[in-house]
Amino acid sequence: MCGIVGYIGSKQASQLLVNALKKLEYRGYDSAGIAIIGENDILVRKCKGALKFLEQKIADETIKGSVGIGHTRWATHGEPSDTNSHPHTSMDGSISIVHNGIIENYAEIKAKLQAQGVVFQSQTDTEVVVHLIDSIYKEEKDIFKAVLKVLHIVEGSYAFGVVCKDYPDRIICCRKESPLVVGLGKGENFIASDVPALLEHTRDVYYLGEKELAVLYTDHVDLFNFEGEKIIKEPSHVEWDMDAAEKGGYEHFMIKEIHEQPKGLTDTMRPRIVHDKAGKPTDVYFEENKMDSAWKSAKRVVITACGTAYHAGVVAKYAFEKIARMKVDVDVASEFRYRNPILDKDDIFIVVSQSGETADTLSALRLAKQNGLKVVAITNCVGSTVSREADDVIYTLAGPEIAVASTKAYTTQILCMYLLAIKAGKLRGTLSDEEASKLLAELESIPSKIQQILDGKDVIQKFASLQFNKDKIFYIGRQFDSATSLESALKLKEVSYMHSEAFAAGELKHGPIALIDKSTLVVAIASQPDLYEKIGSNMVEVKARGATVLVITQDGTAFEGKTDEIFKIPECSDTLASLLTVIPAQLFAYYCAVLKGFDPDKPRNLAKSVTVE
Repeated sequence: MCGIVGYIGSKQASQLLVNALKKLEYRGYDSAGIAIIGENDILVRKCKGALKFLEQKIADETIKGSVGIGHTRWATHGEPSDTNSHPHTSMDGSISIVHNGIIENYAEIKAKLQAQGVVFQSQTDTEVVVHLIDSIYKEEKDIFKAVLKVLHIVEGSYAFGVVCKDYPDRIICCRKESPLVVGLGKGENFIASDVPALLEHTRDVYYLGEKELAVLYTDHVDLFNFEGEKIIKEPSHVEWDMDAAEKGGYEHFMIKEIHEQPKGLTDTMRPRIVHDKAGKPTDVYFEENKMDSAWKSAKRVVITACGTAYHAGVVAKYAFEKIARMKVDVDVASEFRYRNPILDKDDIFIVVSQSGETADTLSALRLAKQNGLKVVAITNCVGSTVSREADDVIYTLAGPEIAVASTKAYTTQILCMYLLAIKAGKLRGTLSDEEASKLLAELESIPSKIQQILDGKDVIQKFASLQFNKDKIFYIGRQFDSATSLESALKLKEVSYMHSEAFAAGELKHGPIALIDKSTLVVAIASQPDLYEKIGSNMVEVKARGATVLVITQDGTAFEGKTDEIFKIPECSDTLASLLTVIPAQLFAYYCAVLKGFDPDKPRNLAKSVTVE
């Protein structure tokens, strides 16, 4: 998730673009850049770091030009650097491009272009696109036709803004699965990834539809489909204020990021699942991961993380044991580093950190490396410390997470470890090709099933309105559901400050049941059909002692008469259901916080990244 902007009009473009990027910096802050069509060439200025560094770089420079594009980056290919920053430019400097999204077949295209003599300057997937446009433009002699042809070659999700020095009177933009808005002014027009960048200048916009292009001139905008056919649509008028616009119309970043999970999961899995010619998923491919031989011989997996990432590791423990039949230990990083852990050089060590900068997790990583272990990092931040120090890194492609309480980072972390478990299972011979294909197909259906849950969120909101004053909330579950209970309880206490705890359901009689009374809400997570009877008995036990009971399950009929409320999730393999069962818990935590009058984006005493002990 990056931010792109563009301007064409009569004003000087450079400062206008920088100011627009400030409104999109929540979409990415690894680097920033602008490209302005000057009198004879395209002037590109870009640098690593927050937008303020770009401002400082151009502060004493007059960049003349009234047509340009800009970018603020959230890295997915290539670590943050001046060179990897956007915009990217063709070898002769005649075409420049900004991009939000992921080009899945960039490696294949890059190899062909290199064979033709193209020299690449960066590690990004985006640079492939500008060289491809340039290559076709030299044949077509028409920039619009060149862009159009490229859209039928590149695969993935993208929104592009393109300028060409031979066509200084226009900006070409397009989108496929990544957002793009065209702002309509008087004698000027704009593009942006999101509405906030436009509100200072206009409230009349075109929301580009899927597989649509726009060509912006100073006095009008032409719209096309990917076949090059002109289309007509009515502009929309934006009523949002600036604060609402940054949140995409949502009240808070937390609920926005909960809703971004289908896209985050799709973006994270799509480049990593291999399909046969018939479109059937067959295997897992990690471009970043080169440890196949280590996975084949590994005796144990050790997963270390903190907080929410630790809970993702607990889910992964069940996944690796079930799918790959591997022994797994999961450790809280702050505990791991202070004992003398028993490690074997044949162990595979996995560290999980949204930011890639968590102090305790970094210390655990270094301890593992000192003991000769191979380390895999799972992180959301390209170029972070864990990604640099690990032997291999797998990036969650969730985009920046602004709310302190993690939601989309958690589910994409779990997804990466499911994919690793499937790959390990195939390599070790514990998972047949058919079983792997079935699990991968099920994973591909998860985003749409999460969307179904989100579409039915009113049920959770109503339930929260009846329960947000409960004194005690206990989450119970068995196996995978026990792991999900840990994260569910943490999310509730983080943002609503309600006392919530998680217990393995079978442990209720060993102490926790003494706490159950009429002031208690028990949330039972039940996605494992083989254990429905057991968890049902637990529900009866707590209900008999006065507790209110909510069950999150795939099969509501199994718990009729045993619960006060049933929230049914779409049917799913019980192995993968943890990706679904946590969504209602995230929603419940969010709504309880809002009902209590708290800001769920900035819970007290908490920071997004814990970089000190």
